[in-house]
Amino acid sequence: MTEATRGERVKCREIMTANVTTATREMMLRDVARLLREGDMGSVPVVEGGRLVGIVTDRDIVVRAIAEGKGPETPVAEAMTTEIFSVRPDDFAFEAVRLMGDKQVRRIPVVEADGSLAGIISIADVALEMEDEREIAETLEEISSGAAFWSKK
Repeated sequence: MTEATRGERVKCREIMTANVTTATREMMLRDVARLLREGDMGSVPVVEGGRLVGIVTDRDIVVRAIAEGKGPETPVAEAMTTEIFSVRPDDFAFEAVRLMGDKQVRRIPVVEADGSLAGIISIADVALEMEDEREIAETLEEISSGAAFWSKK
């Protein structure tokens, strides 16, 4: 199997981070901001009963809460993103990359059929999987720039 073929067949479960820090809807934004800082992360999945119900990003905290006059004691539920773009553990990793490009997000939750959070895939996880430095650079640039990711031939 060539490296290109192997790269096309990698499953999401093989590159995802399984041990994910999570938040709940009831947590205060101050506490989530501390989690983000301590974990050097830009987002935290929000779970309820083990099921993924949203994501809160550093941008959500600033744009949906602080810019609207909400304080650090605001519950996560008031700032989190509930429109979730996710993949399944057995999906091919290129599906996660495609979704990142299409939706202009840097992290994709990996969710089991029952809605439970299995892990998360970040741009860094994708970069570590790709062997070709040019391919890494192009992929990261397209995800970050908003270029139509799959329009290239």
